[in-house]
Amino acid sequence: MPDTRARVREHVRETPGVHFNRVSRDLEIATGQAQYHLRRLVGDGEVTADRIAGQTHYFDPQFDPWERAVIAFLRRETARGIIVRLHADGPARPVDLADDLGLARSTVSWHVSNLTERGVVEKSTDHPMTLSLSRPERTADLLDAVSPSLPDRIVDRFVRTVDSLFE
Repeated sequence: MPDTRARVREHVRETPGVHFNRVSRDLEIATGQAQYHLRRLVGDGEVTADRIAGQTHYFDPQFDPWERAVIAFLRRETARGIIVRLHADGPARPVDLADDLGLARSTVSWHVSNLTERGVVEKSTDHPMTLSLSRPERTADLLDAVSPSLPDRIVDRFVRTVDSLFE
């Protein structure tokens, strides 16, 4: 078991913001094993678990809460698209983000709410409101280090498809 726990710990360190199911899949271990070892690693302070926008992500404890939020959002295709767009082009109106990214406005609104709640994105007080990254330099550093997994992208695309049916 210590070998499995070491593999889980190393995977979390190499894949910050990883989801529980991905740990199990990537390491080809049973769900119960992944659950057991993650629980022990969190209890021992070797790994940090953080629930962000409804999903639990696992991190090396070196990341602070703000960095953990950014990393978690960067693992999600839609949130990542919003962050990348704001990083590349600067402040933008939510309606422009929706148009530029081909997303439903409700989808952008949901993601922006989560991003602002965690301090990743800031809303202006101007009318019309614009959005900008709260810490663009640090966000850029984290952006280079994280890419969403294929399963994360598939789930995100499914949600976008369902959203477009109700717009």
